[in-house]
Amino acid sequence: MTFTARTVEADAFLSRPIAPLVAPVAHATPASLAPQESPAEKRRDALHGIASWYGKVFHGRRTASGERFDMYALTACHPTLPFGSLVRVVNRDNRKSVIVRITDRGYLDEGRIIDLSFAAAERLSMVKDGLAHVDLQVLSLGHPSNIN
Repeated sequence: MTFTARTVEADAFLSRPIAPLVAPVAHATPASLAPQESPAEKRRDALHGIASWYGKVFHGRRTASGERFDMYALTACHPTLPFGSLVRVVNRDNRKSVIVRITDRGYLDEGRIIDLSFAAAERLSMVKDGLAHVDLQVLSLGHPSNIN
């Protein structure tokens, strides 16, 4: 599976594709074709912005994916990532992180890049403030066919 910057371009400018295009090499094994990224390169591909959270008012309601929203589950709302995508969210102020699954779609205020469930916000210690500066790293993309 190959991902390109086009997959997440709607959220932020990426300095290079998520997975560089590699020309086939004669007698190469899959391991030798895998891109080797340093930690600095991985950080450069992360998306940056503001996270908010939602909870009680929406608890039990249907999300855009059709699932019922559970404020105690590690889930999130994102405007473009396919449902089922797994995303690591890191609070830039305290370096706490959480992995969430995208289950909802919706409008986010300008500058915001993700809306987290109460449980995810609690793990990042951002419930009281309501907002946090975060880095996002897409760990795996869900299946676009699941988008309603």
